[in-house]
Amino acid sequence: MKPKTEAEIKIMRAGGKLLAGILNELAEMVKPGASGREISDAALEKVKKAGLQPVLIGFQGYSDVMCISVNDAIVHGLPNKTRFSEGDVVKLDLTLGYKSLVLDSAITVVAGQNDNPDVKRLINGTRMALSKGIDAIKGDGTHVGDISSAVQKELDKNKLGVIRDLVGHGVGYGIHEDPNIPNYGVAGTGPALMAGMTIAIEPMASLGDWPIEIARDGWTVMMADHSLSAHFEHTVLITEDGSEILTQA
Repeated sequence: MKPKTEAEIKIMRAGGKLLAGILNELAEMVKPGASGREISDAALEKVKKAGLQPVLIGFQGYSDVMCISVNDAIVHGLPNKTRFSEGDVVKLDLTLGYKSLVLDSAITVVAGQNDNPDVKRLINGTRMALSKGIDAIKGDGTHVGDISSAVQKELDKNKLGVIRDLVGHGVGYGIHEDPNIPNYGVAGTGPALMAGMTIAIEPMASLGDWPIEIARDGWTVMMADHSLSAHFEHTVLITEDGSEILTQA
């Protein structure tokens, strides 16, 4: 992946703020009785109104504007008409284009209330792992392993299953670019990141083991042991001496 130009960074910064606003609005819709189909329909309307492009539609045959994955489904879930139940763990993953550049972000929210301390550990631990991964970026020359190691340490600290077959990635000119950003690794190893590069950091974790499987729909990625899972993601710009989160309001 080559570094983005100043003009491209400006576009991604503006698009990221729009994406973040939409994702926050969609998160507020996650309630018992609501459905993924309703949220996805609302997403498409908001995306078009904001002047963004629903780049996920048709990508490798995917048929929707976003991914919505519930409970033991961790990513790539196809939105459907099944209504959320009280306490469901819902992952919203939104990938959008703005002026030919792509941004990617995800959040995990609970439908209604869920006072299970393990669910809180899962969600809070995965969210914090994203923060730790971003904090590990010290600017130009940061290694992918620095990010991966920081994410893994936080997930391990919270005794969560670290998903090994799914990774973060470069993003911007396309939905998935090099390099891959695993959620486990060794600091100081892996490709060095240059200022101007944009990457999607996305910790994925479970309350059980790490193996995954693909559901019958050919898209939804499930935890093989059917444990609850969580997913958080930001598109991040590598700066000369640190980083900038592009997908926040």
